[in-house]
Order: sequence, then C-alpha cells, then structure tokens
Amino acid sequence: MKSRAVSSFWKQYRSLPPDLHARAAKQYRLWLANPDHPSLRFKKVGRYWSARISDNYRAVGVMDGDTVVWFFIGPHTEYEKLLR
Repeated sequence: MKSRAVSSFWKQYRSLPPDLHARAAKQYRLWLANPDHPSLRFKKVGRYWSARISDNYRAVGVMDGDTVVWFFIGPHTEYEKLLR
C-alpha cells in the first residue's frame, strides 16, 4: 500500500510532543511493512482510515485508489470530533 501526506498533516505532526515524533515514525514503518499489524488497529471508520500511533493519538487518511492520503495526526479527543 502506498501513502502520502498533505501539508496540514505535517503541520499537525510538527506540533506533536517530541516523543511522539519517534513513535509516529515507528508506527509508519510498521504500517508500510504490515498494515494489518494488531498494534496499528488500521481500520476503516466511516469514510476514513485510522491508524493508532499510541493509546491517545491517531493518524487518519482517506483512500485514493491504492494510496492512503494522510490528513490528520493528533490526540484521540480531536480524532473523535473528526469522526462526528
């Protein structure tokens, strides 16, 4: 599976706590190797696709053909608002 991220994703990424940068990178490498890995909880949620970064952080994208376009990375509270 391929992916790309839009500029708003990178802006949100830069605002994450520094320890989450490494965690997000680790989870992304894991996703590239195996999107079905249980720790990612990669799943379709409505029209979006969600991946777990940590207990409290998620990344969200939309599918465009065979490419996930990541547009959100942030706290679970903001993720929940996004899904409403």
